[in-house]
Amino acid sequence: MADGNARIADAGVVDARVADARVANARVVDTRSVAATGTQALERGIAVIDAVAAGRRTLSAIAAATGCTRSTTQRIVSALARLGWLQQEAGGTYTLGLRLAALGQRAGAESALATLARPIAERLGAETQDTVHLGVRAGAEVLYLDKIPGQRGLEMRSRVGQRMKLALTGVGRALMLDLSEEEWRALYESALSDPAPSDQTSSGQASGAAGERSPRDWASWLERMRAYRASGCVFDLEDNEVGIRCVAAPVRDGQGAIVAALSVASATPYLSRDRMGVLAPVVRRAAQDVSARLGWRSDVAAS
Repeated sequence: MADGNARIADAGVVDARVADARVANARVVDTRSVAATGTQALERGIAVIDAVAAGRRTLSAIAAATGCTRSTTQRIVSALARLGWLQQEAGGTYTLGLRLAALGQRAGAESALATLARPIAERLGAETQDTVHLGVRAGAEVLYLDKIPGQRGLEMRSRVGQRMKLALTGVGRALMLDLSEEEWRALYESALSDPAPSDQTSSGQASGAAGERSPRDWASWLERMRAYRASGCVFDLEDNEVGIRCVAAPVRDGQGAIVAALSVASATPYLSRDRMGVLAPVVRRAAQDVSARLGWRSDVAAS
């Protein structure tokens, strides 16, 4: 009798485990299904934009080009038009939207800027042997457009296309030099509202003492920014990444407005405070050379 009860109990445990496994598998399948559905919707949306860009202007033409049903095409086109990626014209035809045009214009401008600045960035890299970055503002962040690797055997983890907080990077703060102190404060608080950057060196090893790493209190940050604005050059004293320093300067357009920033960065042993002071006029001159290619003149004030 005891053996029978034991077998019944064992069978109950097995049944429970089988049921749990089925539930777990169902959750996995459901998650994969959601992911697949999201990916499919994205692919269809891009296919619709491609079709319109290729000259398919009507719903029927777009549906034929994408292989979607008319009803599915209608839903996708309506969503894209509502978001500004497509525009509905008179007669029910569709063209590329203003949002897509603006995105393309910006991509073209950034690509042109990187191409224009590349020879000067390469010259700066050869002169200093350090890593050179070119960045532009993207909201509260800096977007890296170009990177010239250093020649010291140090691989920095920055990459083209990466975004970092403006207020905590040298190249980012160089982009902020013409802003008001109220705007500085807003960007500073935005940067600190996110988790602090990882205290890792470029080699991936944890750093020891912070050394001269700058304090994160507003008063000290503001004092430094005022000094940087007066000098036209920014020092990153391990503010963004322990063990990494940089010297940065703004790039201006023909109206004198800051449109980009150029920086030289390296590990702290290669960028002592004394050497940063020596490099400041070198980086400023390189940034001014890029600015001159954009039509800037030293006698033109920012508009």
